[in-house]
Amino acid sequence: MNRLTRFSIAVSAVAALMSATLVEARMYRYTDENGQVVIGNTIPQEATKRGYDILNKSGRVIETIDPEPTEEEIAAREAEERRQAEEERQRELDRKLLERFSHPDQAVRAMHRKIRELEGLNQLKRGNISVINSQLDSEQSRAADLERAGRDIPEATLEKIRRLESQIRDIEREINSQNADIKALREQFEKDIRRLEEITGKERTVPLDPDEADK
Repeated sequence: MNRLTRFSIAVSAVAALMSATLVEARMYRYTDENGQVVIGNTIPQEATKRGYDILNKSGRVIETIDPEPTEEEIAAREAEERRQAEEERQRELDRKLLERFSHPDQAVRAMHRKIRELEGLNQLKRGNISVINSQLDSEQSRAADLERAGRDIPEATLEKIRRLESQIRDIEREINSQNADIKALREQFEKDIRRLEEITGKERTVPLDPDEADK
């Protein structure tokens, strides 16, 4: 065995001895189930939940282990985490909102433009319904004339009437859906406008109603 190997073994032995000494010297100070302070070289599992101190051989505290949190403390901590997360989410929403608008009036005018655009599309759809209604009236009138004459109505005419009626129903559903979109759009814009007033400290001067704004 060479000198280096003997030295390494000696160092390892000393380290192991020191570690064992430290472990043996470690003491615990805790409160038992009766509220009495106890010092010992072991600590019951239940006592660890109440928190404890780790002492060295001189009786000095070298580490303090906090008690396990109560259900109320856990609930309060979780509530605080949710509050902070919501605040962070709101800050991000505010940042994005300010990237779009620097004044509430800008948001009001953007809302007006979007509403007019959607209402314009609805107006076109109503025009399409008027055209289809005219075609439907013509086909229904032709069918009525045939019935009065005691003649059978051709299946092609009946199919065309059904198709025209279906087209009208489809367009009416589109109009209703778009009206719902307009309502949701207005609600979201109005919410954003109120928030802009809060975070910029500026009040809107443009009416929310597009018709009033045009007067």
